[in-house]
Amino acid sequence: MIKTLLIPVTMLLCIVTASAQPNKPALPSAFSDNLGKITQSFRNNYYQIQGSSLPSQDDMDVYSSLITLPGAKHCVIYRFHSKKDTSASWQALMYEGDNYKDALKAYKNACKLVDRTRVKLDNNSLAGFSGKIDEPETDLRFVSSSFKLNTKDEAYEKFYAEVELVNLAFDQWEVHINLQSKKDDADE
Repeated sequence: MIKTLLIPVTMLLCIVTASAQPNKPALPSAFSDNLGKITQSFRNNYYQIQGSSLPSQDDMDVYSSLITLPGAKHCVIYRFHSKKDTSASWQALMYEGDNYKDALKAYKNACKLVDRTRVKLDNNSLAGFSGKIDEPETDLRFVSSSFKLNTKDEAYEKFYAEVELVNLAFDQWEVHINLQSKKDDADE
């Protein structure tokens, strides 16, 4: 008698809990939310998220970013000293260390996070990034993957998110996410 009753009750519980899961909305991640805000700020050359001035480099001014990505060591805005190109770029340092396997893991994770991010644009449309993750070759000290924002908005025509894995020297590795305007190699 108990076995006969136990089977239908178990099946009923499985049906109720199984149907409840797919209807549960996914919560947006802090990474995607912040990457979306930074991407939106590109339209205004990152001025609304520009923080305090940091030590300048030869050909650029450097500022802290008021919006950061979870897990980033630091996030900065670069303003280049160029009369032809007044666009700024934004960069997050996602990994810094001497362990290649950890750096590779951080690189692949950053690529996946960028690829999965959806950005709400000014016209309330959603745009996602698309690109291919380039795998590093053992004899190279640098690899990068570019992700184009899929939108017809002309302000983002040359906008890319680029994730790079760089070996600086003495097996010191860094992983960066760069958000910037990128000219086609064919452009002069």
